Amino acid sequence: MSLSVAVSGSTGRLGSLICEVVEGHPDFELAARLSSSSDPDEGSGADVLVDVTRPDASPAIVERALDHGQKVIIGTSGWSAERLEGLRARVDGTPGAGVIVVPNFSLGSVIGTVLARIAAPYFDAVEVVEAHHPGKIDSPSGTAVRTAELMAEARGGRPVDAPYADQPARGELIAGIPVHSLRLAGVVAKQEVRFGGPGEVLTVTHDTHSNEAYRAGVVAALEAIGGTEGLVVGLDAVLGIAGGAVRA
Repeated sequence: MSLSVAVSGSTGRLGSLICEVVEGHPDFELAARLSSSSDPDEGSGADVLVDVTRPDASPAIVERALDHGQKVIIGTSGWSAERLEGLRARVDGTPGAGVIVVPNFSLGSVIGTVLARIAAPYFDAVEVVEAHHPGKIDSPSGTAVRTAELMAEARGGRPVDAPYADQPARGELIAGIPVHSLRLAGVVAKQEVRFGGPGEVLTVTHDTHSNEAYRAGVVAALEAIGGTEGLVVGLDAVLGIAGGAVRA
């Protein structure tokens, strides 16, 4: 039996791709294309709600979906560690609830974050530079925030060497790690994690050239959501990448 899927944020770049993936997958049926003008209860009968909207709108959308007993995939930025703690409490208190939070659907980006997490304990200096198209409204990106949080976790609380981090030009501190955001025409998405050590620099770089990079990750999340219970954070957890899985 196929699962019915409602996509909130269906008119955006990622939302349009997700609708296309759902319609082309034999195990799923597209029940509703939702936008900011949709009735709040539209699509509430679907088995799964995919949220790829705005950081300010996402929490309320996810809350309504859980109230309706839907499984949820969140691809919206803004779900920081603090916000995820609240979501985890909500999900744990709802029998049968299942939520997957995906900061980035790109397989290459996910693997890049895993590599950064592995490298983080071995360097004193760590900084993140992320770039996106001018239409991206939030900064830093959700991917950069999650990468910084995971690297800080891997360091076991040991602070990074970030001189003059109080100066605005040094970027925003996320879990103690400077993160710099660029919004440029001609860019889809790019992230560099730079590690500095005595006599050397290591850079983990990922470039997204088109939305096609997200297709495989969207499929993976959709195929996993039916059997998900509790809160799962990161596509790495869905993929079962050794050393990189994070289950909240």
